[in-house]
Amino acid sequence: MRQSNKRYIQLRYLLVVGMMLFFSMFIVWAMFKNSVIYAGKWNAKADSVLLKITDIPPERGKLLADDGNVLAANLQFYTVRIDWLAAGIRDSVLKANLPALSDSLAAFDPSRSAQEWSEELYGAYKRITDPTAKRKNHAYRVFKRMISHSEYERVRKFPFFCLPPNKSGFYSERESKRCKPYGSMASRSIGSVGKSEKRSGLHGQSGLEGALDSLLYGTPGKAKRIQLTTNIVNAESVPPKKGYDITTTINIELQDILENELYDMCRETSSKWGTAILMEVETGEIKAISNLMWNDNANDYIEGLNNAVLGYEPGSVMKPITMMMALELGAVKNIDEPMVTGTRFEYCGSVTTDPHGGGSLTPREIIATSSNVGMSRIALRMFENNPDGFRKKLAEMGFFDPINSGIAGERVPRFPKLGNKPWERVALTRMAFGYSTEIPPLYTLAMYNAIANDGKFVRPHLVKKLSREGEPDSIVPVDYIRQQVCSPENAQKLRIMLHDVVWSDRGTAHRYLQDKNVNLAGKTGTAYTIQDGAYNTGERRLAFCGFFPYEKPKYSCIVLMLGADRGAAASSGMVLKNVALKMYARGLLGDAPRYDMVAAKDGTLTPATPSAPTLFATASDSHGHVRRGLGLASTKTFQQPSTVKQGVPDVKGLGVREAIKRLEDAGLCVTFAGYGCVVAQSIAPGTAYRRGESIKLQLRN
Repeated sequence: MRQSNKRYIQLRYLLVVGMMLFFSMFIVWAMFKNSVIYAGKWNAKADSVLLKITDIPPERGKLLADDGNVLAANLQFYTVRIDWLAAGIRDSVLKANLPALSDSLAAFDPSRSAQEWSEELYGAYKRITDPTAKRKNHAYRVFKRMISHSEYERVRKFPFFCLPPNKSGFYSERESKRCKPYGSMASRSIGSVGKSEKRSGLHGQSGLEGALDSLLYGTPGKAKRIQLTTNIVNAESVPPKKGYDITTTINIELQDILENELYDMCRETSSKWGTAILMEVETGEIKAISNLMWNDNANDYIEGLNNAVLGYEPGSVMKPITMMMALELGAVKNIDEPMVTGTRFEYCGSVTTDPHGGGSLTPREIIATSSNVGMSRIALRMFENNPDGFRKKLAEMGFFDPINSGIAGERVPRFPKLGNKPWERVALTRMAFGYSTEIPPLYTLAMYNAIANDGKFVRPHLVKKLSREGEPDSIVPVDYIRQQVCSPENAQKLRIMLHDVVWSDRGTAHRYLQDKNVNLAGKTGTAYTIQDGAYNTGERRLAFCGFFPYEKPKYSCIVLMLGADRGAAASSGMVLKNVALKMYARGLLGDAPRYDMVAAKDGTLTPATPSAPTLFATASDSHGHVRRGLGLASTKTFQQPSTVKQGVPDVKGLGVREAIKRLEDAGLCVTFAGYGCVVAQSIAPGTAYRRGESIKLQLRN
């Protein structure tokens, strides 16, 4: 029995040892095969992991206003979570900190009361840590929204959250977002960023973000994979280089004025869209740009398509450009010399009618009255035998050169090539007053700016300087498309013509745009839209392009609106006028408002000799309590100041306290100079205004 058991046990040991030897040989063979036979394959696999180079995305540069205020920048946002299965979380510690934590959370996010926060947090903790529950995600999200960096720094100091992560479970997920502190202001021009399949990281998709993406994005860094004791990690080998901070020419105050005036006029006239550009005459800096479009979903106007750089038939704003060529070529020499025009002009079987014209008009009157017949005759003087000379002369002047303003989507004007056939000569006459062509508003503005700038054709631009880490890198200088697009003498003649549009009795804008405080000059323009290959006479684009102040132009501006329910001067022109008046009232046109001078129609200033205002003891007419308190049988009430039913109140003649009270009750911001009673106010009584607008009073004894 014993012998048989011994033999049986030995057999089992031999079997176990044999199996161990077999598996050992198998392991040795596998090791030999992987380390010798297939060594090259596994070494290549290791190299593919450890030698892999990955990109480190750089920090995107900021877009800044001309004074350094941030227009767009990358900000860090956080999703705050609690890992309720963290090893160090103790029920007793959570309960002890829960009342204070709930109070802090209720103060930070009042969507829940402290009691509700307490119930929510402890309920989530018990639900996730319940061993019988099915747990799909143990990371509890504290807030529905992502919070900013400053909010995150505040939250992480709350009771319980301030404990080490293994004891509180508190952690966050960080994400970089492109933010615009001024919201929709100039949003379309600033542009947007996003991800694409072709490129990694956030890249510009429109506006300045798109046009200047190569500068804003920076240079990606490089990271290698290295083997640590317990893990493989990325190690930075080449640090990323931050993108340039780009200072734009946009002025926040002027942008606010332009956007608000365009918005108000779009609403008032039920326009489909409106676009406006404000530019500094000498430098070509675009100080403000706005593109508004009606949106049915928002039931309001929003930043829309950048119509400022898209081509449209300009209408009569083209006439001064045609007149510039005529002056330069000598087709027009004396702007006061009458020429035969008429109200009807038949040429090559095509008829041009002119309701504004007459038997004869001077070149000044042709521009002032916007005579289509007059411009057609002047165009034929120049190019009747060579119609394509019109386009070639514009090209010689630099009109088709890319502006490269920094605005994405910029297009150049389109003029068809013309032969010498009758219909092509007719097309020439149409081009002279803004039809049969497409011109972006920015190009029209650039040419008017040259007129205001003594013929210097300065390049419009949105970029002022580049900097990195706060240190200037390069400054964008004033650049010229052409040093002189016309002579200073001819530029002066054109300025006189554009001044007549507003200030002469026959000017197309004289009923709406005259104002003694700001002397405007410019040109109206109207063009019908094209639908299904034909003009839709029920829908018009209305433009006004000009500059101010006329005496020494500092700013040029163009406004274009689609579908306004009134004429160009009363819609687009009023936007420009209101912008100029707001700038004047805020002292942004160089000199402070002058109350002692009056502007004549020719722009000259003369001393004002106003009659002395009636002085009032008070604006209050409630004297009954005084009479009763003193026991007077009767009292004499002084004359009261006039009451303005709408618009800015009339405070002339009042003491400063009464005047300030009346104006501030109306929502105006008041400043004053001098002492005594009010003798003048910067905004005339009855003028429409917006709450928060500034008004200045002149006081005198």
